[in-house]
Amino acid sequence: MSTPRIAPGQHHPAPPGYGSAPVQAFWTPPPALRRDKGLAATVVLIVLSAAALAWVGMFLLDSLGPPAFIVCGLLALVPLGICVLGIWWVDRWEPEPRSTLVFSFLWGAGVSVAIALLVGPYFTFALLELVPYGSADALGAVIQAPVVEETAKGLGILLLLVVRRRIFDGPVDGIVFAAAVAAGFAFTENILYFGSALLAAGTETVYQLGFTFILRGLLSPFAHVLFTACTGLALGLAARRAGNAWILPAFVLGLIPAILGHMLWNGGPAFLFGNFFVFYFLLQVPFFAAAVTGVWLLRRAEQRLTLRRLQEYAAAGWFAPAEVAMLATRAGRRQAMRWARATGTAPAMKEFIRRATRLALTRQQIAAGRDVPANQEYERTLLGEVTGIRAAMLAGQP
Repeated sequence: MSTPRIAPGQHHPAPPGYGSAPVQAFWTPPPALRRDKGLAATVVLIVLSAAALAWVGMFLLDSLGPPAFIVCGLLALVPLGICVLGIWWVDRWEPEPRSTLVFSFLWGAGVSVAIALLVGPYFTFALLELVPYGSADALGAVIQAPVVEETAKGLGILLLLVVRRRIFDGPVDGIVFAAAVAAGFAFTENILYFGSALLAAGTETVYQLGFTFILRGLLSPFAHVLFTACTGLALGLAARRAGNAWILPAFVLGLIPAILGHMLWNGGPAFLFGNFFVFYFLLQVPFFAAAVTGVWLLRRAEQRLTLRRLQEYAAAGWFAPAEVAMLATRAGRRQAMRWARATGTAPAMKEFIRRATRLALTRQQIAAGRDVPANQEYERTLLGEVTGIRAAMLAGQP
């Protein structure tokens, strides 16, 4: 429909307003929300990783047979459960989005194993061309497996850093994502190892399966986690810097100790110590204790960072000092949750704590110069959310 034309002399302008001050609008349309492209990309990656896991599962089912596949899958849940408890312990302060953890697990259990199965034999063949008198089994275990597997697992963490940079805050996040990837890889690999022991010919089948389960499932469930955590730690440190220049160098630098540690784990008992249990108690146990201590120190540093950044918001009037102590200390959070359960607002309090912690880490990204305009927009969104949650809790609304 065309706009009617006004004939000359028919135009009547609006009457002048009262005074010269501009009129205050009583309603302003909310700003358009930016779509989280990282979440959409994560969903796509989850679907692709799940497809890779389905392919690997069919391969294992065909190789082992349904009975062995089911039995070994159930046994592999035991070390997986131990790893999940460890990831939960590391990730308690600022839990990562479930979508990122699901992707990490699927990447490790599906894509990383698929890469190892497809690329590994060709890599071993290339090594035999370089070392014609070498043993395929030895070269495969000591060189090929560490290089191919750690690279495949590390690519998942690198991809997550690229697509979900906003929530990849530092070394603790890198370790959490690396642990989830490694736990997934170990889960699938354990099914394969348990199946090989179960299908071993002779009367020692039960003994071989039991020994393999104790060795891999109970004594060393965190072996892959420790290796891949080196890559996650390096990428987490790079994530704290502005720009992307450090990401690829950090990936390579993180892979080096991951591969070397994997090489030592695969070759040390046979070539250096001559006995697995001597190697395990002299080297692996102290290394694991040092790793746990390092993660604990990183978590304490993350708590201090949360406290420091929330104090900045308190100085600007967004939080009361008592709220900062409640949100940024372990004891304060426990007291807050006890109060919230008594008043029926536990879910809201949990979300209040989570959003406030994300707000502190977003402020840290802004201070570091990382994607400042986008993070400032996200900061405003988080400030509105914590203000709304606080108001709902004070009003007694669950």
